[in-house]
Amino acid sequence: MFEVAYPIEAKMWETSSASYQIPSDAAMDLFNAPQTCPAQDAGATRLRYMVKHLDRIIVCPGVYDGLSARIALETGFDGMYMTGAGTTASRLGAADLGIAQLSDMSSNAEMIANLEPFGPPLIADMDTGYGGPLIIARAVQQYHRAGVAAFHIEDQIAQKRCGHLSGKEVVDVGTYIQRIKACVSAAARLRSDIVIIARTDALQSRGFDDCITRLKRARDEGADMGILEGVSTKEQALQAVRELAPWPLCYNSVENGHSPLISVEEAQAMGYRAIIFSFAGISPAYAAIKSTFDRLKSEGVTGSGVTPKAIFQVCGLEESIMVDTISGGSAFAKGV
Repeated sequence: MFEVAYPIEAKMWETSSASYQIPSDAAMDLFNAPQTCPAQDAGATRLRYMVKHLDRIIVCPGVYDGLSARIALETGFDGMYMTGAGTTASRLGAADLGIAQLSDMSSNAEMIANLEPFGPPLIADMDTGYGGPLIIARAVQQYHRAGVAAFHIEDQIAQKRCGHLSGKEVVDVGTYIQRIKACVSAAARLRSDIVIIARTDALQSRGFDDCITRLKRARDEGADMGILEGVSTKEQALQAVRELAPWPLCYNSVENGHSPLISVEEAQAMGYRAIIFSFAGISPAYAAIKSTFDRLKSEGVTGSGVTPKAIFQVCGLEESIMVDTISGGSAFAKGV
């Protein structure tokens, strides 16, 4: 269940050169957020409140299907993140190379966002927007109707790839800003609180300064938050916060990717307002499944101690029984 917490307090991040004080809540006037937020409000409205008022960074594990999302819900997080790489792998059996389209992503996001009506807000990958301004506007509409609380849209070319692969190419600034404007205008027409996160992947090819310029342009055109993808060092991650303050940033933490592993505590101290762990679900899932399949192949057994009922419990078994009972049904009268 969503919890309303306390205002942000200024914290200190120690670097080798100087101490840096992140902006206080009062300074975050670039982010439009409600002053109060009932638990039954839409996920986007609750996320806006959390970004501005929650006394801690918003931690979002990467989920990619119903089971991984159910596990995240059971564990208890302030938010969840639907990873595009995980969605592409799980739904299409393909690498994250721009293969997934709007229908793949929006349908997966809708399923995840609605597993628990007033659960943690869902941030979802929207890749490059899947086309020009008209398609991008349609994507925003579909994500809004799906119950997505926030999405990030990036500046890679249409034939994009995972942000932690080499050889990325980006569009020019003008095309990138067209994408941002399409998102902002679509959200305004829908009167939607959906949080627009501008992401740039230009660091590999254009350098840090160009990335900051792109994010500032996106901010000025109405993007609510930013992501600098694929930072090379922790100092670079901190510098992005400094350059863009008080605009709130989200950090994409990918273990064994191109960026340094930054912990929740470190990201919060730097001043990030959200952190997503894109591969937190799919990487260990791959390792566990591969190990089990290898054992089945070599030994003829799986060795798993998890019962079918245990998985069904995570996936809402008790809720289903309750719905049947309240409705006067008897489908589970003899037990399960």
